Amino acid sequence: MSSIKYDSAEFMTSAAKYSQCPADIGSEVAFAGRSNAGKSSAMNTITRNSKLARISKTPGRTQLLNFFTLSGGEYRLVDLPGYGFAKVNKNMKADWEENIGEYMAERLSLKGVVLLMDIRHPLTEFDRMMIDWAVTAEMPLRAVLTKSDKLKKGPAKSTYLKVQAELQSKAPWLSAQMFSSLKKEGVPELNQWITEQLTDVNNEEEPNEESV
Repeated sequence: MSSIKYDSAEFMTSAAKYSQCPADIGSEVAFAGRSNAGKSSAMNTITRNSKLARISKTPGRTQLLNFFTLSGGEYRLVDLPGYGFAKVNKNMKADWEENIGEYMAERLSLKGVVLLMDIRHPLTEFDRMMIDWAVTAEMPLRAVLTKSDKLKKGPAKSTYLKVQAELQSKAPWLSAQMFSSLKKEGVPELNQWITEQLTDVNNEEEPNEESV
């Protein structure tokens, strides 16, 4: 498995529409989550760059698909628009949903999805929608329970076990972990999972190894 330098992350481009996304080649992992789930903080933490993904004081401000390169452009991270608390008009929200849906359905270079959930409010309607899509698409998905430092260890672990059990009951390519941007907990595990998705690009060419 190739090593990826996460601190090499650099902004590449933004897309307001799916048609504006960069060339659909290589490998990328997308970050999704409700507004205020800690998505930007998590991306900044795993890349060790506090300014990579801008943290808005107004949840739901990110309305674009933002692409970041890793390891000199060989791999990409994609920051998807957040949902939940955004005070926008219905037409704009419809555009978001259409663009995200098209991206998720059509993007061949998409190899995995990191779904950020506030550990205090997991498995929202939006979360379940993303999970159901990942099951149908057979897309690897990692549910990252952010802000784990906000709960005591007992309740935090209990929530993690509940989410992990539900995901595993749906599909073996779904998994969960705890994460804290504040205490830098869960960073190695998340980096490793992302690396596995980005570098596992030969599965379709090696069908004999699928059962390994």
